[in-house]
Amino acid sequence: GTTYPMQRPFYVIATDNTLGYSGTYPLPEGQLDRFMMRLDIGYPQKSQEAQILDSQTSEHPVNLLRPLLNPAEVLSLQGAMQSIHLETSLRDYIVDITTATRSHPAVALGASPRGSIALSHASRALAGISGRDFVIPDDIKTLAVPVLAHRLVLKPDARIKHNSSTNVIKEILAKVAVPC
Repeated sequence: GTTYPMQRPFYVIATDNTLGYSGTYPLPEGQLDRFMMRLDIGYPQKSQEAQILDSQTSEHPVNLLRPLLNPAEVLSLQGAMQSIHLETSLRDYIVDITTATRSHPAVALGASPRGSIALSHASRALAGISGRDFVIPDDIKTLAVPVLAHRLVLKPDARIKHNSSTNVIKEILAKVAVPC
């Protein structure tokens, strides 16, 4: 229960090994809920994998990485994202999507209010990097799966039927009315 202040900006990026690997265990729901999003990258295409091999012939590409921004610039961009406008109707749309996860028949544990907060922040960031100072419904729809799906716990019978939290979010997006 102790909070430790970290120098800003501070980010945690984690990887998740496929279940079944020796020594890997799923995180508890309370810990998963603290990750803003989960991105499933998958395997590269054959041509991409060939490029990966080609890039490894002399020096590892990680050694060639250089910073694009300094910490002050990152903090400035974070501040700018806070000024991105989220219309009240779109705020309510986010809440409707998140609360729908809690009553979906396949879901044992839906997304918490942290999910709504994360979807709001991510949507504002997407609007900003898209060159807009306002959020549109497509920002929310684009980010709903990566921001919310990992927060859901499906009922055992839903998992047996090969349902997925991604499919649940897509189903909710198809049902929840998009503001005009």
